[in-house]
Amino acid sequence: MKKVLNIILNILLTIFCIIIILVISMLAGLYLYKYLKNTENEVAETTTDVVAEVIEEKNTIENNELEEEKEINKKKSITISAVGDCTIGWDTRYIAQKRFDAYLEKNNGNYGYYLEKVKDVFSEDDITIVNLEGTFTEYKKKVPKEFNFSAPPEYKNVLTLGNVDVVSFANNHSYDFGEIGYNDTLEALDSINMPYYSYEKYLIKEINGIKLGFFALSDISCKNYKDIDQALEYIKKEETDLIIASMHWGTEGSYKQNAAQIKMAHYMIDKGVDLILGSHPHRLQGIEKYKERYIVYSMANFCFGGNTNPEDKDSMIYRQTFTIEDGKLKIDDNINIIPASVSGVKYTNNYQPIVLEGKEGKRVLNKILRYSKGFEYEINI
Repeated sequence: MKKVLNIILNILLTIFCIIIILVISMLAGLYLYKYLKNTENEVAETTTDVVAEVIEEKNTIENNELEEEKEINKKKSITISAVGDCTIGWDTRYIAQKRFDAYLEKNNGNYGYYLEKVKDVFSEDDITIVNLEGTFTEYKKKVPKEFNFSAPPEYKNVLTLGNVDVVSFANNHSYDFGEIGYNDTLEALDSINMPYYSYEKYLIKEINGIKLGFFALSDISCKNYKDIDQALEYIKKEETDLIIASMHWGTEGSYKQNAAQIKMAHYMIDKGVDLILGSHPHRLQGIEKYKERYIVYSMANFCFGGNTNPEDKDSMIYRQTFTIEDGKLKIDDNINIIPASVSGVKYTNNYQPIVLEGKEGKRVLNKILRYSKGFEYEINI
């Protein structure tokens, strides 16, 4: 009987242990199931958060790119003023009392005297360009020729005090004192952070979000087309919005642009130039609108130390506003021809150019328009 009871107890104990093991296993399985479920939910939530962050970041990038594209495509404009030959200097063979430097002494060493009457006009634009016809150098050895123009480097201050922004420097007086005089001039301009463009020294400049390319050449007889091609090849690689060419060309003393100038100007426009600024004749020549682009054949003298009393003192400030819209140049006729004189007095050259108004202003405008073509211009002075 005792053995039977022991067997029954052992069986019951075994069953109890099995039940305990089963219960523990079930509890462990339930815990594991809940743990895995929670982990799965956390992973899902994390994945959802990561995906959301990626989508948000992508949207941010796309929005930024869209804003950048809008910035590129929105309307932008720039106003450019340009004047002709500025000889900030003199030939030492001139009578000292009548020379350019004599007026510095008369005005107590004020370099601002020379452009004082036009600097406010220059301040109205985004960029003022002058054609520098002469050198800033102390070097004395002249190249044999009729006139050699120079001034000490300190005369560079005439430009900065006159609100000049950019200098073109490629003409028949750039090398009046050889390579040394030319390099001295560039050093003087560099010392006042004055941008310049000269022969193969092209200029790329961005203003108001508009990228401009400049080149300047001296080609009196208008034959060196290769130099134009070389300049344009360089500038076009820079993907500029506008290309401006300053050309020293044509016949001295002539009021009418010659056939060679016209042929070369048309070639440049056909090749992608947007504005041509001419100088050298020392006279005002016509303005032509060709294929929606403007050619200013000669802007004459401006602040001109090259002659103590020029026979013809008429000059101009040429102004044009360019608009870029949707990445392209907008075609319009937003030009302004401002008549001027190289001197504030008629009987001599006081080397202080002024704006002309009234009858004198109309006379000069009519003089320019006489040989102009391709556009209409209303005289409102």
